[in-house]
Amino acid sequence: MMKKEVALTAVTTTAAAVVVVVAFARQYWRQRKDRQWKKTNRILRKFASESATPVPKLWEVANAMVSDMEASVSSDHEQAKSSLNMLVSYISPLPSGNEKGMYYGVNLRGTDFLMVCARLAGKYEPISDLFREEISIPSNVLTGTSQELFNFIAVEVARFISAHPMDNDESAANENKLGFTLSYAASQATTAQSESAIKWNNFCSDDSWGKELVDQINQALGQHGVDMRVSALVDDTVGDLAGGRYYNKDSVAAISLGMGTNAAYVDSAPSAPKWQDSLPKAGEIVINMEWGNFDSSHLPITQYDASLDSDSSNASSRKFEKLISGMYLGEIVRRVLVKMAQETALFGESVPSKLLIPYLLRSPDMAAMHQDTSEDREIVNEKLKEIFGITNSTTMAREIVAEVCDIVTERGARLAGAGIVAIIKKLGRIANRKSVIIIEGGLYEHYRIFRNYLHSSVWEMLGNELSDNIIVEHSHGGSGAGALFLAASQNPTVS
Repeated sequence: MMKKEVALTAVTTTAAAVVVVVAFARQYWRQRKDRQWKKTNRILRKFASESATPVPKLWEVANAMVSDMEASVSSDHEQAKSSLNMLVSYISPLPSGNEKGMYYGVNLRGTDFLMVCARLAGKYEPISDLFREEISIPSNVLTGTSQELFNFIAVEVARFISAHPMDNDESAANENKLGFTLSYAASQATTAQSESAIKWNNFCSDDSWGKELVDQINQALGQHGVDMRVSALVDDTVGDLAGGRYYNKDSVAAISLGMGTNAAYVDSAPSAPKWQDSLPKAGEIVINMEWGNFDSSHLPITQYDASLDSDSSNASSRKFEKLISGMYLGEIVRRVLVKMAQETALFGESVPSKLLIPYLLRSPDMAAMHQDTSEDREIVNEKLKEIFGITNSTTMAREIVAEVCDIVTERGARLAGAGIVAIIKKLGRIANRKSVIIIEGGLYEHYRIFRNYLHSSVWEMLGNELSDNIIVEHSHGGSGAGALFLAASQNPTVS
């Protein structure tokens, strides 16, 4: 009997000990998880604070950009300190809105080009008979000579024109200029390496090199029976501005907000003494800002932006672009999530291997997660599985992901808004004149929250009354259509 009592006591003691151990383990893991979440939130709050763009900060950025713009176009620009290397675009005139006829354009991008044509009816009427075709450039052409590239383009243009010809009366009336715009490659992950095809930076800085390319393009067009000529190569943002001017004479600037970013605006010739020897004494000029290069101590740059910049192929340059363009927004989000995964086990005890792959998170996927309004953030869950192989995310972790997306998006959009205000201030149009800003690019067109943040930033900076003077519109005709408006401005058929 005694033995049974001792055994029973031992069993009871052992069971109690197990209960105590289990309770202690639960308490330990609960406390550990609480500590991890507190650290996750500290990282999040610190990132949000360093990324913040209150109105005074936006004005600091805008005023710094105005100073850089003025320094870049000043007569002693070589001595003036400016992060902007603004370029005058020698196109004249911009469309008047009265152009009529069928026009054609080409938008040359990193590894492809877009051909577009449409019929203009004049009197600011919408375009009709719009056709567009995207052509991928074969790898052997990309790595060949620029003349080989232009021969390839000329063959495709000849075919495109045959498929969408002008009427006889249009052909007789027009001088048959072909609009030609360039979109600079922004990809860090897949940049085409070419021996002598379009070298964007050279074109930006060397006007004589640009004229040489125009000669090569026209030679290729002639050899392949295309009765059209290119008068100038310009940035596609300048083309967007031409499209805006066709529809509204108050269009004064265009912004591209896609994988990369740029801005162009209309100014008066006397406002740009840098080019006083090559410009008319009066009249309008178009300036390509190359605003992706803008840099200032007022930009809200965090440790994640600094590491992105140092790891990029163009370190210490394109600082503004790395904060606001679609190529980089998802990468900033990814870098924040990596820190959380490593230091707070946001996605479990081990860091998902795919989360460590740079540029794997694209801005369309980021937008989809950010704009997920489902109760349990199901789209966030699906995207984490699809992109990073994360199958065990909690609802709280998904909320953190969405909030990181929001911080990055809000900062980028509001900085773009500050840039718009800077242009209008440089032109002296804030208080007394209506100004239309044309925006092109998937980031603005398809990312609703980004677009809303941009609009609200302009309103907050200027207030109810003054913000009414700035009208922000999506570009007309879609991507690449600016090239055909440039063609129309160079051969106006005016009634």
